Amino acid sequence: MKIIVSGGFGVGKTTLIGAASEIEPLTTEEYLTEVSDGIDFLTGVERKTTTTVALDFGRLTFPRQQMVLYLFGTPGQDRFWFTWDDLTCGAVGAVVLVDTRRLADAFAAVGYFEQAQIPFVVAINEFDHAPYRYTPTEVRAALEVPDHMPVVRCDARDERSVITVLLEVVDHALVREREQPRPPNSPQARAYGASA
Repeated sequence: MKIIVSGGFGVGKTTLIGAASEIEPLTTEEYLTEVSDGIDFLTGVERKTTTTVALDFGRLTFPRQQMVLYLFGTPGQDRFWFTWDDLTCGAVGAVVLVDTRRLADAFAAVGYFEQAQIPFVVAINEFDHAPYRYTPTEVRAALEVPDHMPVVRCDARDERSVITVLLEVVDHALVREREQPRPPNSPQARAYGASA
């Protein structure tokens, strides 16, 4: 199953994939340079020195369930959003990772997956130095996420926490597929067929 890990710039997508992947993750991180001044806004992530410019990739196998998750991370900056359509093709679900210090950065990803009709889970990345802790109910209300979409807490650095989020995505996607089957020729329907 193809799972997308998305969200704003610097929310922890690369870290999340690295924490769960059983293989050395493929990353396309490059150093931020002076050329990106005024383009990549570092408010709230001033110490960040690298950025994903294409994608991240990892893999996680669950032998007992005969299930393999292929994790694709999207770049977070606006200038790389043109890659999202290709990256999400065939995805069965997505994680929208959010940083409550910069919650507005999550709107683009939430809107994208709602419009693409790809089931998603909002995962609140619990940063160490966040000035406030918000409940899933508060984050749901702020992002206007429908009640049927799961909103959960996670630590993108912790393997068990990340695996819990990924299994939540799979469960949510399978429930949604039973309730609202997709047309047989859609990319997501073909993805479900390939994983069954």
